[in-house]
Amino acid sequence: MLLLVKRWLALVFICASFAFAQTGFAASDWEVIKVSGHDYLSVDNISKFYGLPAGVAGAGDKIRFETVKNPLEFVSGSREAMINGARSWLCFPVVEQNGKYLVSRTDVAKTIEPLMRPHRVSNVGRLETVVLDPGHGGYDKGQVSRLGYEKDFALDVARKLRPILQAKGLRIIMTREGDYFVPLEVRAQIANKARNSIFVSIHFNGTNDDPDATGFEIFSFTPRGAPSTSDSTVRSSSFNMQPGSQVDAQSMALSACIYHSLLGHIPEYDRGIKRARFAVLRLTKVPAVLIEGGFLTERGESKLIANKDWRGKLAAAIGVGIESYRSLGVKKQPPMLVADYRKQTKLAPVEPVVQEGQLKEADSSLMNLVGKSKFVSPQQTSTPSQRISLESDVIVP
Repeated sequence: MLLLVKRWLALVFICASFAFAQTGFAASDWEVIKVSGHDYLSVDNISKFYGLPAGVAGAGDKIRFETVKNPLEFVSGSREAMINGARSWLCFPVVEQNGKYLVSRTDVAKTIEPLMRPHRVSNVGRLETVVLDPGHGGYDKGQVSRLGYEKDFALDVARKLRPILQAKGLRIIMTREGDYFVPLEVRAQIANKARNSIFVSIHFNGTNDDPDATGFEIFSFTPRGAPSTSDSTVRSSSFNMQPGSQVDAQSMALSACIYHSLLGHIPEYDRGIKRARFAVLRLTKVPAVLIEGGFLTERGESKLIANKDWRGKLAAAIGVGIESYRSLGVKKQPPMLVADYRKQTKLAPVEPVVQEGQLKEADSSLMNLVGKSKFVSPQQTSTPSQRISLESDVIVP
């Protein structure tokens, strides 16, 4: 059993960008190290692959590699990392063995690579349709604050975001237009049947454990054979071959583009780019993310969320992130990062004219995709006795 010493490891590289891997790095150059029967790669090996020579500066228990721009940081014994200036969560903890710091092979392929070089992901940015999914609805209020319900705030953000994306030439489908509940499998079906689509589910957070919890976080589907971020311990069962996603890398690239825009435009606490097996992510076969836009259970943040102008800024920031994702497939260049956005002028939020939506006002193409019989009428739906937030429950296959 390995003794895990908690140390900060910041891979700080002499070059100014992570964009280009060292030419001439062959498959045989990878040094695979077995830990308890599973594949790991050394931090030194990873830096060599990306052509990023590092200098080491030690200070007590901390080991820091100084860089010119955008450090890649790890914590030994932890899944927490910093990649390109934003907090990210690995599938497995970094381990220390024989003086080497090791990262799981799964994380190199499924987390680090699509976050560091999203513009090189296969089929990334192929986008015609954005499916906006305002979380909850109808009897499912979602999180609740004294200023309102999550279901209403999420719908308002989606309504503000729609004209922003339409102005960029994108086709927009809303999974719901008003205050009614759409089954989770139907939300996924809508995205799966739309050509060259992505799925963006909009939510707000809440917790009973920490009333001071704040900040943004974004989720994509957990890779095959890995634990979700919320799993407090990494058990041997996490290595089981659970179903994964064929668009895992594209979803991670989409997460990065949206999340960097959110943090770059709105000064909220960085909770990170995470993984989960939420139903809408598990059932969706196209690039998909779920955004948590702050905590309704924290007094100050709930006031921000209840402010329509702040929700307009949130919608605008998401829109910039989606456009950044689409540009990956066109420009084939690295996207803008948190630091880049913060140097720019603040966004001017779009305040569209919206109407109260009902089921009959839903996008007609939505009905054609899945059929009206798939929808549950709000008048015919009974309130669940126990579950407050159906969409927040993790479904593990």
